[in-house]
Amino acid sequence: MTIILRAARHMIVRNTRTAVYVSPWRGAAASLVSSWLPSRGFHVSYRLAKEERWGREVEKPEDKERRGRSLEEQGVVEEQEEVEAEALKPQSFWEEFKGTSFVNLYLDNVPPPTFPFEKRIPSHFMALRVTTVGFLTKIVRLSDALTFAHINRGTGPEVLQLLSKNKETTKKLQSMRLNSAISVTGVIHKKYKPKVASKRKELEFEEGWFYLEELELEIEEITCLNTFDKDIGYGPEHVYRPENRHLQIRFDTNLQKALLYRSDVAACAREELKDFYEIETPILFKSTPEGAREFLVPTRRPGFAYALPQSPQQYKQMLMASGIHKYMQFAKCFRDEDLRADRQPEFTQIDLEMAWADGEVVMARVEKLIRALYKKFAAPDTQLQPLFQTPFHRITYDEAMSHHGSDKPDFRIPGLIQQVDHIVPDQLGKMLTHIEYPIFEACKIRLNGHPERIKKFVSMFFSTPVGEVFGKNIDGGPGVAVFDSSRPLEGLQTFGFEGAEKLKALYSNLPQQAFHGKEAHENATTFDDGDLIIVQARKNLPHSGGSTALGRLRIALYRAALAEGLLEPDLYHHYLWVTNFPMFTLENGVDPGQEGTAGFSATHHPFTAPKTAEDVDLLRTDPLMAKADHYDLVVNGVELGGGSRRIHSAKMQRFVMQEVLKMNPRRIEDFSHLLKALSAGCPPHAGLAIGFDRLIAVMRGVDSVKDVIAFPKSSKGEDMLVKSPRRISRKEWKRYHLQKIDLRTENSHKPMEKDATEKPKESKWTRFWNIVTIRK
Repeated sequence: MTIILRAARHMIVRNTRTAVYVSPWRGAAASLVSSWLPSRGFHVSYRLAKEERWGREVEKPEDKERRGRSLEEQGVVEEQEEVEAEALKPQSFWEEFKGTSFVNLYLDNVPPPTFPFEKRIPSHFMALRVTTVGFLTKIVRLSDALTFAHINRGTGPEVLQLLSKNKETTKKLQSMRLNSAISVTGVIHKKYKPKVASKRKELEFEEGWFYLEELELEIEEITCLNTFDKDIGYGPEHVYRPENRHLQIRFDTNLQKALLYRSDVAACAREELKDFYEIETPILFKSTPEGAREFLVPTRRPGFAYALPQSPQQYKQMLMASGIHKYMQFAKCFRDEDLRADRQPEFTQIDLEMAWADGEVVMARVEKLIRALYKKFAAPDTQLQPLFQTPFHRITYDEAMSHHGSDKPDFRIPGLIQQVDHIVPDQLGKMLTHIEYPIFEACKIRLNGHPERIKKFVSMFFSTPVGEVFGKNIDGGPGVAVFDSSRPLEGLQTFGFEGAEKLKALYSNLPQQAFHGKEAHENATTFDDGDLIIVQARKNLPHSGGSTALGRLRIALYRAALAEGLLEPDLYHHYLWVTNFPMFTLENGVDPGQEGTAGFSATHHPFTAPKTAEDVDLLRTDPLMAKADHYDLVVNGVELGGGSRRIHSAKMQRFVMQEVLKMNPRRIEDFSHLLKALSAGCPPHAGLAIGFDRLIAVMRGVDSVKDVIAFPKSSKGEDMLVKSPRRISRKEWKRYHLQKIDLRTENSHKPMEKDATEKPKESKWTRFWNIVTIRK
């Protein structure tokens, strides 16, 4: 920047740290400026300028001296003056930062890394001069000329010890802040080990290799590439706010391990699926009523928008019609859903589709993939056990809802749900519910504790916010009994004498479940002190949705009992398939469904095929009774993935949309691309998608997918690190032809009010008239 002070005829050429001052005055004015500039942080150098008065140049004494010199002398002087003038030129942006950490990555004197920062190092690096880079994590000063330090790469536990033996490098090293990025050049040596007895186990390694922790780098040159700000907080006990996620990734060992673990699992999955073609499908799609809410992306074309895909479902089906018989990809999906611990608005899934295949083929292929991952990544620190059960257990949707109260059964929870209508006395039934002709269900959970302790636990549970919800059930709260052999009717007096006997007979005659061992079966069929019995009423209707009231209460009690130490934790991962889902579900007013007028929507998506020929017939007579050829992969109460055999006939697909779901013809036209592909001789095909975030969370033993995602969204769908989403600017409103609509008022379709500070646009005629007026 150049500033001209005309009043004093000074010229100051300023470049942040240096000012060149040229003045025609020698006295007080010159000394004033030359003293004022340094106080403002400038380096000042000045010289006399040729004096100009009344437009004439006045010759100075030095000019007369110059005329008397020889040409040779004059040339030397001019060359010297050019050098001085060059020095007085304003510094460039580069010169300003020269010598600071900003430019060290670009300087020629910083050699590129030549040392493999790995756990094992080839022996030929011994006594070799190498360069390495990393973060400075530790400094141990022994003297002015001897200092040890540690450097690591940021990912992984590998640390290389540095050794400085001279004052210059030691001084440099000690001046650097911990966690700064540095470059070090020196010679690799093996660490010195005193010849004394040690209980430490010697490291075993193959011939020709050394472990990194056995080596040290004797420093010859060290450069700081970037300094770690002293105001940044970090440490093992430090709590990182969401806006400091980058620091948490760097310093939180568990999070960093999870992300590296995720990368390794992804690489293993790709290797296991190497017979599939990994094909990327578009992210910018269009809005189609598949079942979930979508994210729209406006365009500059008025009235047009993209939609982010809920899944690559339609594209991968079109790939089947295109002759790609085995497809996979790690797909990014987007759903505008209510968020919870296992949900994110954007997530990753391992997406698979196979032509000439049915659900059996797909399920077998997925089981093979899961076993391969568990075999490679089973480790004690993650409490992960290899899977040996072949094939995975299978259970129908109706069985899952009847005996587990959930379409995501957790086989770790003891005590299945049983229907006990014939056992509950009329008086007890009226106390539990006001429903006419209800269904009563009960479950028995074996807890480790004296009956009095169990009663106290139950009382405390129902007084918590979680437990209070179940007491406010509109169909009636649960009935609770604790088996106690010291009390009348062994604590089952609420059932009456006859009811208590029938209840014990019911449980004693239960068949052994395939997923229960001998001990689990004995616990399920016998009564012991402290057993907890829960009874709940529900409407006499077919199962629908994802859970029942008793199923949710059973899960909540299981988690609370684990926390209180009343149950032993089961560390195994119990995988199973849930099959035979209803093809259609009554609309709940929350999910958008397919926007048809039938009063129900597809349980999963409208592309799922009916299970059998009988289910095809039910599409005309009673669609709600039709079963879909759908299958969910579940582990320990977590839905990891879902898939189905697809409708591969265009006529069948159109019939489902038009006659069964009764979709608007314009909405059916939104699927014209898919119908066109299906009509081109599309082969039978089936597929599945595994939630990759959930899979990693399960394998790592964490409750939330946020702990295995680098940059997750909050429960409000916000990324606090980058402050997204952000408010739309006025320019963007105009660029994308958007307008605000207030749905609460009658004037809901009025455009957004204009900003009072915004100048109204003038038409070309108004501008012309103004110009004419001014000229007049």
